[in-house]
Order: sequence, then structure tokens, then C-alpha cells
Amino acid sequence: MTIKASLDPKSHILSSWSANSTDPCNGSFEGIACNELGQVVNISLQGKELTGKIPPEIGQLQSLSGLYLHFNKLHGIVPKEIANLTQLSDLYLNVNNLSGVIPPEVGNMSNLQVLQLCYNQLNGSIPNQLGALKKLTVLALQVNQLTGAIPASLGDLEMLTRLDLSFNYLFGSIPIKLAAAPKLEVLDIRNNTLSGNVPQALKRLNEGFQYANNPDLCGLEFSSLKLCTVSSVNQNRPQPFEPGSNRLPKKDIPESANVQAKQTNQSRKSQTAGVIGVIALFIAVAVTGLFTFSWYRRRKQKIGGTLDSSDRRLSTDEVKEVTRRSASPLISLEYSNGWDPLGKSRGGSAFSREVFESFMFNLDEVESATQYFSEANLLGKSNFTAVYKGTLRDGSLVAIKCISKTSCKSDECEFLKGLKLLTSLKHENLLRLRGFCCSKGRGECFLIYDFVPNGNLLQYLDVKDGKGKVLDWSTRLSIIKGIARGIHYLHGNKGGKPALVHRNISAEKVLVDQHYNPLLSDSGLHKLLADDIVFSTLKGSAAMGYLAPEYTTTGKFTEKSDLYAFGMIILQILSGRRKITPSNHQGAELCRFEDFVDPNLWGNFVEAEAVQMAKVALLCTHESPNQRQDIEIIMQELNDLTFTKS
Repeated sequence: MTIKASLDPKSHILSSWSANSTDPCNGSFEGIACNELGQVVNISLQGKELTGKIPPEIGQLQSLSGLYLHFNKLHGIVPKEIANLTQLSDLYLNVNNLSGVIPPEVGNMSNLQVLQLCYNQLNGSIPNQLGALKKLTVLALQVNQLTGAIPASLGDLEMLTRLDLSFNYLFGSIPIKLAAAPKLEVLDIRNNTLSGNVPQALKRLNEGFQYANNPDLCGLEFSSLKLCTVSSVNQNRPQPFEPGSNRLPKKDIPESANVQAKQTNQSRKSQTAGVIGVIALFIAVAVTGLFTFSWYRRRKQKIGGTLDSSDRRLSTDEVKEVTRRSASPLISLEYSNGWDPLGKSRGGSAFSREVFESFMFNLDEVESATQYFSEANLLGKSNFTAVYKGTLRDGSLVAIKCISKTSCKSDECEFLKGLKLLTSLKHENLLRLRGFCCSKGRGECFLIYDFVPNGNLLQYLDVKDGKGKVLDWSTRLSIIKGIARGIHYLHGNKGGKPALVHRNISAEKVLVDQHYNPLLSDSGLHKLLADDIVFSTLKGSAAMGYLAPEYTTTGKFTEKSDLYAFGMIILQILSGRRKITPSNHQGAELCRFEDFVDPNLWGNFVEAEAVQMAKVALLCTHESPNQRQDIEIIMQELNDLTFTKS
């Protein structure tokens, strides 16, 4: 309750945190997840408009492995007591109004993997002690007021892949030791006052090394750097110098993050707008770090092997007590005890009457279809789901997605609403839900879908040396149109279905049936999942460039963010590549076909159609969401195409 009072001093947000409750792990506390021992292991309160401070008492939650307080309006310092959270793997405090220094004690958090402190007002130097975080993979400190040199100790971080120090007041040189960090992929030091010779080792990062607006840097073979004229200083110990007068003004946090600006003069506004514009161009890098979620905590969880022998009622079947040979490989955190959403709905609610007969499966059917979740039938798994191929008793093939109750919404009413929404989605370009089953004994929910034989769109990208099928031109156009139709259906509200934002469109989510008809999968799935799980799924989208730039400052999904992802998929389909580069974008803009049309087609495409498809892709991927056309207009553009057989 002390933590609540500090984070939410007006008690407008965390009303579910009740002083009368005897157990914060009973499922009633918003944003709280616990383990089987009743210990709080996760706090997910991102984007809640919290206006208070981070209290020292947060350090008393010794079992905490994930703390997500980003996209809020928190102020004050980062308390040094936070370093007592030695089990913490993910610390997200970005996009707030935090000030003061980064506590050196953070270097004692030996399990920390992601440290996100960007878009705040932190000052002082970067602590040398951060070099002791041996498991750290992402360190994001951009857009603060940090000064001093870059610590050479950061080069000791053997797991570090992304380091963003841009838009600060750092000075001195780049440590050679840091340049040699073995797994470093992204180093962003733009808009500081760094100087001296840039280590040659950073050439290996290619576009991952961003160094603009550091006029005193010099180096060999870096296209925009002047040649060094004098010997560089010892770069293992960057030497500070007095920063010049040509400095960026103190930054404003973007208005879309609802953070109050400290200054209002016009010149400052214009420069800040420029800063934010530059950041948006490199959004895939910044956001990938932002969304590296707590896979370490989930990886640690032990997998259950049998049913709870004390639970004799299965929520979707007759009274049974069976010991099963295996369990699906899912995590075992506890959101609430006695989770049984469908069991409580048997009282004859409108929902149960409407869907039970046509959609309900019992546990025996699911286990029989998958041969008791045989490894031979496992199609894939993530941190929170596993998917099995199955054969129903009528001989039809299905894909069964297993979701742990701990990954589902803790509010069973909200879970049922989400399940009802999934049953209402019916369209030729959406993967069809055949049914569902929830087992209280196993603590899992199963979603049964049609099995799609040709896999997902990813396997038709990056085809090399004749290994894999190359889609012909007309098939590619047909797939693009089909995806658009599916999105159009989701965004509309016809037939009593509410408008729905998919949130996670990607080539992996586009399945291809035997007729090469595209089917969007996981539509509406976020309505079933806990907030922290939904958040965790975004890191893959960010890494592949599907995440719209505005998400970094708004933390919200819209129809326009779906369109951004769709535009990226168009470019992937046209180019036949998974990773879209700036040259692909530029090729589409200039109609330079060799840069955005798959060479595997050997020229067998219609140039006029390629130009039109490139235009649609560029409309969808515009940096500004206001410049992206609605899906209705995109559909008109696509319908104007007359497909020509290649």
C-alpha cells in the first residue's frame, strides 16, 4: 500500500489495490503477477498515467523479476533501494519525468538484462558500476541530460547487443574497449559532444553505428567523418573536456507522451521537433531495446508434469481424475487461484448458451488429437504459448494453441469477453477458430484452429539457391490483397462485430493455405492475454521493423499502426526479403525495380503493378500516422489493379 500511495498519490489509477485485501496475489490487484509461492514477481503498470514517485519500498519485493513503469508521468529520483531487486531481469522506467542520477548501486543487480531509462531528465554521469551487469543485453539512456565520459567498463558487458546514449551531453572519446564488445550490434551516440578517433572496430556494426552531430569525432573509412590529424588520446579512459557552446538545448519529452514541457520558447520547440524526427527514423533500433521482455524469468519457470490431483472437476468435461503423461511446455506463474472461467459460466449466461454447443471441446478430445501433447506434434513454442498439430476424431487436421492461465487475463469476465470476440471473427482471410477448451486442472486454455498446410509467409522470403518455393508475381499480388481484406474486416464494425486493431501483424502471422490464400492469425488474441504478455510479444515486431514509429511516444496501438505493419509486409512480399533496408524504401520511391523487386522473379513481373504496389507500401509506412490512408482507400488502390498472369 505504500508503493500504491507513492505511485498513485491521488488513488485514481490503482483503485484495485485495496488495503482490505489479505493477498495481492488473489488476482484483484491490477498489474500484479505472483509465483506459486505467493511472491510478487511482476509489476506491469505501463501507460497508466501514474503521477507519483518510485518509492524506496519497491526494493522490498525481493522476488521481483520484471518492473514495467514506462509511459507514465512519474517524477523524482530513481531510488537506490531498487538495487535490492537482485532477481530483476527487466527494468523499464522510460518516458517519465524522472530526474537525479543513475544510482551506482544498480551495478549490483546481477540478473538485469534490460535497463530502459530513456526519455527522462536524468543527469550526472553514467556509473562505471554498470560494467558489472554481465547479463545486460540492452542499455537505453537516450534523451536525458547525462554528462561526462562513456565508461570504458561498458566494454566488459559480453552480452550487450544494444547501447543507446544519443541526445545527451556526453564528452570525451569512444572507448576502444567498448568497440570490442563481442555481441554489440547497435551503438547510437548521436547528438553529444564526443571527440577523438573513432575505433575501427565499429565499422563492423555498419548502419548499427550512429554517430551524427558529434563534430569533433574523426576517423578513417567512416564516410561522414573527417580524418584525424593528431594522435588520439587513450580511449580506454575517455578524457573530459569543456563542452563547447554549440549544444543542443535541454530536450522536451514528446507531447504525445503527455509529459509537460519545461520551456515554451519557439526556437526550442523547433529544435525539439527536429530531435524527435531524427529519433523516429531510427525507431526499429530504439524500440527493439524497449521491448526486450522478461524471457529470463519465464525460462526459469519449471514445467508442470501432471494434473493437480486434488482438482477433480474439469471445467469443460465430466468429473475426472487422470494422471497425464506430459504437459505442454508452458510457464507456471500464478495470477489467481481457482482459475476456471468456463466452469463459472455454466449457469446459463447468454455467452455460454450461444457458444458452448458449437465451440466447446473437452480435454479428452484435445489430448487425443495431439497424442497427449507429443513432442512429435509440436509445431512451435514461445515464452507463453505452445502450438501442436492435431487430428480430430472426424479426421480433420487442426492446430491447437496452448496458453497457460498465467498468461491470460486475471479477470475472468474480461477473459470471457475476449473469448466471445474470437468466436465472432469470421472472414475468408482470417484463420478460423474451430473451438476452445479450458482446463482448471491443467491450468491451461486451448484454442483449436484449422491447420494450414503451407506454413507462414516467412518461409517464402529469403529464398536462395533453389531451396524453397519462389512465389510468382500474381500470387504475391493476390496475397497482398487478401491481407488487406482481412485488415479491412478487422477494422470495420459490421455485423455487430466491434472494430478491432490486430496489434501484431507480421509475416509470421500471415499463414498460407493450399490455394495460397493468406490467413491472418492471432486476430483478437490480445483480448485474452495479460498486459505484460501482450507487451512481451512486441519485441519481435520491433526487431523486424513492423512497429509504427509513433508507438515510442504514445505507447498505443491504432488502426494506423496496423497499416504501418501491412506496408512493411508489402515491401517484404515485393522484395522477397525478411529485412527491409533503407535502399529498399528508396528503390520503391524512385521506382528502381532492382532495389525492391525480388531478383528470384527474373524479371517476370508487371512494372505498372510494381509501381502501384510500391505506392501503397509507401503510403502505409509514412512516418506520420496522419499521412497514412485508411484501409478503405488502400483497398480502392488495390482494387484498381488488374492482375496479369506472369
